[in-house]
Amino acid sequence: MLVVFGVACLGVVVEAFAPRAARYGAQVLLALAGLVAALVSVVMIARQSEVYGDGAARGILAVGGTIAIDGPTLFLWGLILVLAVAGVMLFAERHLDGGVSAFAGQAAALPGSEAEREASTQGLDHTEVYPLLMFAVFGMLLFPAANDLLTMFVGLEVLSLPLYLLCGLARRRRLLSQEAALKYFLLGAFSSGFFLYGVALVYGYAGSMDFSDINESVRNDAGNSALLLIGMGLLTVGLLFKVGAAPFQAWTPDVYQGAPTPVTAFMAAGTKVAAFGAILRLFYVAFGADRWSWQPMMWIIAILTMLVGALLAITQTDIKRLLAYSSVAHTGFILTGVLGVQATSDLAPGEVSALQAVLFYLATYGFATLGAFAVVSLVRDSAGEVTALNRWAGLGKESPVVAGVFAFLLLAMAGIPLTSGFVGKLAVFSVALAAGAWPVVVVAVAASIIAAFLYIRVIKAMYFDEPVGDGPSVAYPSVLTATTIAFAAAATLMLGVLPGPLLDLAGLAGQFLR
Repeated sequence: MLVVFGVACLGVVVEAFAPRAARYGAQVLLALAGLVAALVSVVMIARQSEVYGDGAARGILAVGGTIAIDGPTLFLWGLILVLAVAGVMLFAERHLDGGVSAFAGQAAALPGSEAEREASTQGLDHTEVYPLLMFAVFGMLLFPAANDLLTMFVGLEVLSLPLYLLCGLARRRRLLSQEAALKYFLLGAFSSGFFLYGVALVYGYAGSMDFSDINESVRNDAGNSALLLIGMGLLTVGLLFKVGAAPFQAWTPDVYQGAPTPVTAFMAAGTKVAAFGAILRLFYVAFGADRWSWQPMMWIIAILTMLVGALLAITQTDIKRLLAYSSVAHTGFILTGVLGVQATSDLAPGEVSALQAVLFYLATYGFATLGAFAVVSLVRDSAGEVTALNRWAGLGKESPVVAGVFAFLLLAMAGIPLTSGFVGKLAVFSVALAAGAWPVVVVAVAASIIAAFLYIRVIKAMYFDEPVGDGPSVAYPSVLTATTIAFAAAATLMLGVLPGPLLDLAGLAGQFLR
């Protein structure tokens, strides 16, 4: 975490003192080097971490017990850092738009003004996006590791604020981008308010912000349970907003559509991984003893989220909005896995635990989503990216490779066998069934069928529909985006054919430290 934070601060210094021409190269190299160094240190910490109870848990509580460096944290950190490396490579892409990046030349200039035209003519670029990305990654690392409510709130804010800015920095369609950033900021501020008010009420109930103390108070039924239930509800609102669960999903399609596509790719994958890490820790560690209070609420939210995501995705005519609603449906599937929590003693030998299933699903979702949005950035015309679905007609003839990769990633999201999505869905559905949440699994299967229809509709448009006008054209990316797409597709295939190693790694992570 300190490496990532240090690199983010160094990036600000580079912006201040390096000449404009040297900034792009310096920032990209600095960000990539920082992320790789952080990833190596995560692997080293994982190898040396202390093991408790025959591998049931591992790690330590650091910084006065405010940060839990346990197995699930290290797994999530590794995943976030891999996604962040891919994010930096997408941010650094300059081949697609005539030698400039996807970010505005001068964000302060009014859209359509003389200043904007001058910035565009000079080929200016906002290289501040790299330190902003690194600050967001720092927040993403802190969020799932937080072991008390106040640290979790700090993580939430540090992760959110840079993303609000990044969403408004698109080079093309700037008004749409700024509208997306403003919506995200205002709704995010409301959700932070809910979260903070929930923190206050839970503190009033337990007399402590620390998760283990809250757990102890819940076990002993210490205070006024109304305070606990209202506080728990408000905390849930704040966290469910971050993952885009219904009924807090309204910002998702607008923000995913308006933000620059590299930001959408990174945000869709990274934020969900970090926020689900935080949800798991809060509900399993702090409120684990009060499962019967929060599980019925989660049942309703999971069912609602899957149905809203799948049904509204069918009505979309824009590919980024369609992927946004698909992401909402995936949130519901992951919540189905969260519902599968059981006491360790109830698990049969070799049975997948809820934590293991959710960690695996987050990995499969992250790679498939990142790859899909990276492919979206390649289909273009003279005005920039083409996201209208009818303009993708005939893409299979124009560029068989790009259409093939996109179709494969969509099939993975649908959960077709031999893709990572199938194994991920199988894992979360089986843990939910084992915990008795069969009605949620029935709805999940129905939502998966609806979503499969939607993905096949896109594949049909690419391969069987006649192109509109000249048809879509595909820009050839640099090695950065090409590598990212190839890595996402390869990871999706490997996790479908050989899921064992990653499932074992998620199992090896053990339980949360308390």
